[in-house]
Amino acid sequence: MAKALTTKGIENLKSDPTKRTEIPDAGLPGLYLVIQPSGTKAWALRYRYAGKPAKLTLGRWPIMGLADARTAAAAAIEAVESGSNPSAEKQSTKAAKAEAQLSDRDKIKTLVGQFHQRHLSTLKTAAQALAFLERFVVKAWGDRDINSITKRDCIDLLDKIVDSGRGTTANRVKAHMSAFFNWCVSRDIIATSPATGVKPPAKETSRDRVLSDEEVRLFWRACDKLGEPWGPLGKVLLLTGQRLNEVAQMTDAEVQGAVWHLSAERVKNARPHDVPLSEAVRAVLRGKQRMTSKAGYVFTTTGETPLQGFFKARGTVAKAMVELVNEGLADSSEPLTIPYWSFHDLRRTAATGMARLGIAVRVTEAVLNHVSGTGGGIVGVYQRHDYADEKRAALDAWAAFVTQLIDGKTKNVIQIRRPN
Repeated sequence: MAKALTTKGIENLKSDPTKRTEIPDAGLPGLYLVIQPSGTKAWALRYRYAGKPAKLTLGRWPIMGLADARTAAAAAIEAVESGSNPSAEKQSTKAAKAEAQLSDRDKIKTLVGQFHQRHLSTLKTAAQALAFLERFVVKAWGDRDINSITKRDCIDLLDKIVDSGRGTTANRVKAHMSAFFNWCVSRDIIATSPATGVKPPAKETSRDRVLSDEEVRLFWRACDKLGEPWGPLGKVLLLTGQRLNEVAQMTDAEVQGAVWHLSAERVKNARPHDVPLSEAVRAVLRGKQRMTSKAGYVFTTTGETPLQGFFKARGTVAKAMVELVNEGLADSSEPLTIPYWSFHDLRRTAATGMARLGIAVRVTEAVLNHVSGTGGGIVGVYQRHDYADEKRAALDAWAAFVTQLIDGKTKNVIQIRRPN
């Protein structure tokens, strides 16, 4: 005669290495403890549905205890009495989950993650490439099966970016999108790339935009007006002449005293770079509000990642500049506009400004960490002089010039004597 099972009794039950054993629980008819020859114990409910015997596996002991097993069995029996077949429903749910997992396998968001793990993460440009893919490709098609993406889809996506005024960005998206699809072809995920034959959507021309003195004043005032987080970032970009991503990903650990140390992994040309920080830059950093960040990012709104959304941010700064330049105009006056500029133009503005101050080209290139021009070729290989003193003098002079511009005291360009 079956006895009601107890927790202590279940713990003491031994397995038979020659066979599978089922022990009924008199505490709830139909509930069994199944003991495998390996010693594994699990709960099962035996019942009849439509006149035929059926079995429902409930869970494994001891994860599912005795009380929980009885509760689950009672609920299943109640479902049977209501006309449901819990075993069949469980199998149907399991099959649906398996099908969903199978379909997720070929989703764009799944494959982009694999692309990053198996390929992008080995590249120096991994973060930038992944950002383009997530921001545009995954955002547009993340839940779509890769086999459903067509050439027309690719063209429509790029046209939408171009229509928003971001032709160069569209070209970069096209390049990263093509690399992703080509990787999928190499992995036999798709037979052909839907981006094959898609041309770069925008014609790129070499930019030579440099902000005028008045635009520099307006830019600085706009940064003051906007404040955190873009104001301080914009000022550091202008005063240091460094690349946007390098500044945006600055960490407190990289700044040691009056020098900002950039490792090879952090710079575009993979050459370690030290940036002397003028007093003007250090003042901006001292006044920068900090958010707790594991990585120690100086410019962050989340504490986990560096600043992002540069396109929108540039538009916000540009709008503030236009508002400032039109302050005080009569209502009937034609509004003044400012020609388009980009964050990268601040780097060119700094370089041009240092040239105005009489700073040697090779020193400016050292400030910008360029390997082309006078720093390229044999000079770049054999001349390892860091120009540390010259870089500091150049950036101090540029910061002083910008400060005088902002204060309205600059009338004549003060040159630094060229080295003999």
